[in-house]
Amino acid sequence: MAIIDNAIYVDGIRTQNPRSLSETFEVLRERGGMSWIGLYRPSEAEIREVADEFGIHALVVEDALSGHQRSKLERYGEVLFMVLRSARYLDEAEEVEFGEIHVLVGPDFVVTIRHAESPDLGRVRRRLEGDPGLLKLGPEAVLYAILDEVVDEYAPVLAGLENDIDEIESQLFEDGVDATQRIYELGREVIDFQRAVQPLAGMLDSLLRGSAKYQVDEELQRYLRDVLDHTLRVSERANTFRTVLDSALTVESTIVARRQNEEMRRMTELSIRQNDEVKKISGWAAILFAPTLVGTVYGMNFDHMPELHWTLGYPMAIALMVGMGVGLYWAFKRKGWL
Repeated sequence: MAIIDNAIYVDGIRTQNPRSLSETFEVLRERGGMSWIGLYRPSEAEIREVADEFGIHALVVEDALSGHQRSKLERYGEVLFMVLRSARYLDEAEEVEFGEIHVLVGPDFVVTIRHAESPDLGRVRRRLEGDPGLLKLGPEAVLYAILDEVVDEYAPVLAGLENDIDEIESQLFEDGVDATQRIYELGREVIDFQRAVQPLAGMLDSLLRGSAKYQVDEELQRYLRDVLDHTLRVSERANTFRTVLDSALTVESTIVARRQNEEMRRMTELSIRQNDEVKKISGWAAILFAPTLVGTVYGMNFDHMPELHWTLGYPMAIALMVGMGVGLYWAFKRKGWL
């Protein structure tokens, strides 16, 4: 059953607990008061039943059925339609889970449609039922309490995001740690959080500007201004988080580039040293090859080699070997190979 809680209030006191939507509508018509119907992922038939009874615009029904709406505030005659994006921080997963709640406010009714586990509207209802003086101010008081709960639930999200950012900042300069992916993922969460929070300021401002026209109690206006103040502070902190993460991503990119440059320089230095060693080896191999070549030529023992019968043939061969070796040594030394 999609109905989580259903009650009729008179002067801030819960007087009836209808067991069905039809009973709610009947009691409301006969005895008056204010109805608050809490729905959780209702069916199309249930939404249309509520819409038909309270004369809710077809576009609101369409939005309520589709879900996944952006935060917004719209008015259709005497019916106010508000979409709120809730958020809660999941400690184990270290991520933010977003929810959605639709609030329909009329002259004598409030319909809340939740599409996620948060916010805890049961806590909101208990809070208001414990303060009949506030609840008797009507549907606008329920709307204020829901807004206040949604904004209050942003505080743990801010704390969780701040803790994650602190961890990232401490990892930035650790060797062997690449925080780029985590910074990017956390940045996406902050952006999604901003999208949930930022429209609220304009929505609350619109509510306050229309307070005189729709005769909203002055005390409620003070409460709404307090929620607006909290919303602006949350939005400012979210903006700060995004700026910090943008800076962290820039720093991380710089650090990664520096590490890559250092690695390239190390590899270049290693390559240069290897080249120097190859040059030395090649140089000494060439020096040793020269006398080997001479010795090989005169070791072939052909009959017609005049040098073999010369008196100075042997000294000449030795001198040729030494001369070629010294010459090559001097040439390689001059080029820096040795």
